[in-house]
Amino acid sequence: MTALLTVNELTKYFPVKRGVLARVVAQVKAVDGITFDVARGETLGLVGESGSGKTTVGRCILRLIEPTSGTITFNGTSVRELDSGDMRRMRRDMQIVFQDPYASLNPRMTVGSIVAEPLIIHGVSNGTEREQRVAQLLEKVGLQPEYRKRYPHEFSGGQRQRIGVARALATNPKFLVLDEPVSALDVSVQAQVVNLLQDLQDELGLTYLFIAHDLSVVEHISTRVAVMYLGKVMELAPRAALYANPLHPYTKALLSAVPIPDPKVKKSRIILKGDIPTPLNPPTGCVFHTRCPIAQFPICKDVVPPLIEHQPGQLAACHFAGEAVPGEGKRSEGVDSRALSRTTTRD
Repeated sequence: MTALLTVNELTKYFPVKRGVLARVVAQVKAVDGITFDVARGETLGLVGESGSGKTTVGRCILRLIEPTSGTITFNGTSVRELDSGDMRRMRRDMQIVFQDPYASLNPRMTVGSIVAEPLIIHGVSNGTEREQRVAQLLEKVGLQPEYRKRYPHEFSGGQRQRIGVARALATNPKFLVLDEPVSALDVSVQAQVVNLLQDLQDELGLTYLFIAHDLSVVEHISTRVAVMYLGKVMELAPRAALYANPLHPYTKALLSAVPIPDPKVKKSRIILKGDIPTPLNPPTGCVFHTRCPIAQFPICKDVVPPLIEHQPGQLAACHFAGEAVPGEGKRSEGVDSRALSRTTTRD
């Protein structure tokens, strides 16, 4: 499949300013030289601990925040070279669903106004046509058209997230950044929203960048998975390969923490020592070496491991990719997709 989105050596540094003259004294390296692509119609899951830079990547792709360096190519067009007018037109094809369904909807606007706002901004439709489009979008995400006269506070979290999805679909985009769209929802509601997203992808031919920290949800929805740590991609692989045979010790540690819905199954845990370092002063060499259970010195401390292919389609940034990790046990076959049941009950 051809790539719809290509990201190459993307970086985003936030300056730290101090003093009366607001001089830059340091840089927060939120995203530090990552490269990946997303094929048409696929879902790339982007996972990692809080503070790893996942959300920053999504916002840089859409230029909601400006990248520091690197290239972003969408559908053959260099996104960073577009002026404000061209970027606005480009956003008809690139939309985002935000993490917090309570903060992302304007409480002073009706649902109809919220969903219609992208249509007004982009001049897609007007009058009766716009009202019909809003009603169609609400129905498409499982809400009644009559809800367009209500306000966000009258809905549950799952319903609000459906409204956010409807708003993102208003301009018929090709690509959606899903920024932890189910993390603030109850588990049963998570299943409904994830299944909705999959149905919409099949029906509309959408391409997703699915940002999350819940690895069981990512396993259910993703085609490929990229694992981030401290602004860098540690591993990138097809879903089945990554969950069955992770190569990077950080990926192994994350997967060992995924609960198995069977009390009879005992699972070995890989416990990482310490906390994630500050992006103000990331470690030299491999950024994971300060917590890595198989780190060897001086190579891991001094040499940055390249993200290279170790298995067919499976890339890892580790000098000792694939080596056993202390405490590593045999992994189960993963989270049964049926755990996220395809329920038809509306939240």
